[in-house]
Amino acid sequence: MTVASRPGAVDEAERPHRVTCHLDDLLAQRGMTLTQLAERAGVTVVNLPVLKNDRARAVRFSTLTAVCDALDCQPGDLLSVTAVRDG
Repeated sequence: MTVASRPGAVDEAERPHRVTCHLDDLLAQRGMTLTQLAERAGVTVVNLPVLKNDRARAVRFSTLTAVCDALDCQPGDLLSVTAVRDG
């Protein structure tokens, strides 16, 4: 029996996550475009809007490392986790 087939179970892909990506803010602070970041990080520009618009469900460590190197930041500058609210 899969998770999705259990009564009342929530499919992991549909569960909201609490990770927020701050790429848009970091780009603005550095006066950099997605195209410039893609060139500096050595990643394709089509992958970056998902991060920039905070729609990513996952990110490869290699991409995270390349983006952090290009922006001269740490993963914690790029990503944060919102607190769990009681209730």
